Amino acid sequence: MKSHDYWSIFPRMPRRVEVGDITIRDGFQHEEKFISTAAKIYYAEEMILAGCRNMEVTNLGSPAGIPQFRDAEEVLAYLRGERFRKRCEKAGVDVGSITITAVTIREKAVDQAIELSKRGIGPDRLLMMVSTDEEHHFANSGTTLPEYWREAERCIRKCRDAGMTMCGTVSTIWGSPISGATRLEDAVEFTKRWLEIGASDIEHADHDGSASAAEVYRYFSMILDEMPYPEVHLAHFHETKRVASASVLAALQAGIVRYEGTFGGLGGQPANFLDDTPVRGTGAYYYRDPRYVGLNCIEDLLVMIDELGIEHGYNIDRVLELGRFMEKTVGRRLRSEAVANGRTAKDGHREFARPGLKPRKEKLGETTGQIWPDEWSETPQLPEQYR
Repeated sequence: MKSHDYWSIFPRMPRRVEVGDITIRDGFQHEEKFISTAAKIYYAEEMILAGCRNMEVTNLGSPAGIPQFRDAEEVLAYLRGERFRKRCEKAGVDVGSITITAVTIREKAVDQAIELSKRGIGPDRLLMMVSTDEEHHFANSGTTLPEYWREAERCIRKCRDAGMTMCGTVSTIWGSPISGATRLEDAVEFTKRWLEIGASDIEHADHDGSASAAEVYRYFSMILDEMPYPEVHLAHFHETKRVASASVLAALQAGIVRYEGTFGGLGGQPANFLDDTPVRGTGAYYYRDPRYVGLNCIEDLLVMIDELGIEHGYNIDRVLELGRFMEKTVGRRLRSEAVANGRTAKDGHREFARPGLKPRKEKLGETTGQIWPDEWSETPQLPEQYR
């Protein structure tokens, strides 16, 4: 007899996953208006109380290039402060279980994180990133790949000495917006290099929505075949073709247990305009329309994972409420369908029922719950050609 159990068909698929929220960093970096410090703190705190345990909260790069994060120290200070600790304690949240991440693309930012750590307000985890396409990497960091690898190795040693961990990101895995097609095998080798020089975990990034489900499954199967430690690997998907959920499903089937997303699919390339002023960002946008890029929606991601029967640790109804608030914060309708339409209603919507069903069944002599005519057999009899 054939098994139709999902985990029998996909034995690597996890029963529990970890979903991180990176709205405040990756989501807000794409906004062309400054998101207030109060809003950043509000969403960080509320998402942690809703179940998030891994969160990116800022970028410690130069405020001249990315002024959205000129309040980095204030946000970090709040999350190390007494008010936050007490709110967590009251809600039964162990502050020690929360990992706060700051992006530190270059060594100067790593040095800043170390100084913040000495002051008691540093992040737990830093993040540096490489692209397998050197043209894309140069556009982001201004360095060659060999130059950056040496810098990253140096920074990981500094980071470790300061009591922090370093995540290494591999980007352009499934394609580059500058050079086009890339090789999955290169990304596997880049992953090994990050681990060789001491990275604590690896973010595997589809930074521009290039991935397809088949190639995601193939890539993560390659990764776990060669490095079979699911807790080390983190899937990061962007949404440009409305297929990120298929990529998540493929990654689940391959055995990946760590994911991240943003409210409403916010995010993308750092903005090159903020409020009323052009800024450097990372240069010209490489999207046709920057309104329709970003990450996979954390609201939809959690609903999908929940309905697959996979544990995640979130209060989803609270997350959906925060998603509705986020639309007010950024001032527009975002891309979460779960926020717009709600979760699947297990009890239905009785208010939409057409009156008169019960008396009609009684008039016809049908019993409650009867679905077949009396004269039909109890079970369907398939025609010979379909057996």
